Amino acid sequence: MATSDVGSLAALRRLLTAGTPLRGLRLQDLDLAQVEPELLAIDDFTGVVVLGGRMSDRLHRHLGAHGALIFPADPGVPFDAWRAHLYRPRELYAGLREGGYAVTPDYRTYRWSLEPSTTQDVYASLLRAIHDHSIGDALDEFIAGRTVVGVMGGHDVDRGTAGYTTAARLGHALASAGSVVATGGGPGAMEAANLGALCTGDRSLDAALTSLAAVPSFQPDITAWARLALDVRDQIVRDEAETGSPRSLGIPTWFYGHEPPNVFAGRVAKYFSNALREDVLLHVCNGGIVVLPGAAGTVQEIFQLATSLYYADPARTLPALVLVGEEHWQHDLPVWDTLQALAAGRPMAHAIHLVNDVDTACRTIGCIANPQTSPSAAGGAPQA
Repeated sequence: MATSDVGSLAALRRLLTAGTPLRGLRLQDLDLAQVEPELLAIDDFTGVVVLGGRMSDRLHRHLGAHGALIFPADPGVPFDAWRAHLYRPRELYAGLREGGYAVTPDYRTYRWSLEPSTTQDVYASLLRAIHDHSIGDALDEFIAGRTVVGVMGGHDVDRGTAGYTTAARLGHALASAGSVVATGGGPGAMEAANLGALCTGDRSLDAALTSLAAVPSFQPDITAWARLALDVRDQIVRDEAETGSPRSLGIPTWFYGHEPPNVFAGRVAKYFSNALREDVLLHVCNGGIVVLPGAAGTVQEIFQLATSLYYADPARTLPALVLVGEEHWQHDLPVWDTLQALAAGRPMAHAIHLVNDVDTACRTIGCIANPQTSPSAAGGAPQA
């Protein structure tokens, strides 16, 4: 029996209107109360699996009696394990304005993940795994057919600094060139890149950068930091009438839940598992990755991607790995020499680049489809 996922009420309504048999369908995270009369009129749900969502007790009994297998949502946890779509920032920050960060779904989920009763409970582990798998499915659907360029960098880059402005300009340039900008979804350089991608005009970006500088960091007050960001986002969307596909993506984790997600990503794929999240973040960046100055987490991401480049199929076109900041990556954290040593004599040598500014980084990302024209193709020398 063929199976098919149905993740929207509109799609289910189309099937019901057409009289299509529902056998084998997976109904994921749907408010079935909206189509209860139509479903009660059907007496064959063979192979149908209902994953979360909402329904009346009557409909629950009817579906089960006619062949459906039902996995109900758990109202006792602060997240939806079966969700069919990526998060939007306002969903994670619901209730922030009235009650502060402590009442938001994002914080309550983080606290749940730390409770002793959940850390070694097999049912809680199952819920986390189901949630992360559901997010992965939604992310695959989101990136299909899109060019995604990653921007990595430090979480401790304060608003109002030159580093923050640089990351924002980079995100803006990449998104304006047609790429979806993917970051780790947190504060600092990640927030800045998502902000830059959200702004379709230079004027709105300049105004946003000025406004955000009033609360430079999420420490010590996440509520003030996030409230200001939501105000700035409202102004950007109001001024520019945000339309079309989202221009950026955030992929954060509750493993680092003390670092809140930024509100400027168009969509958010938040995971419980940091190991899975790190792998996914690098995997989705099919258009390359630009790495701004950072510390331990950024270095980890560099070498995780370097491992993939090192062992890649020689016939495969490799995404660019572009490090920005010669002083930082050659002297402060001497990563570049190790990358060159690993890449020597391998296709990876054409994929790694060291540049000194984001304009060069953008040009390098743009020309990587033809390694022979890449600025570092000849000898892999650092770029000025």
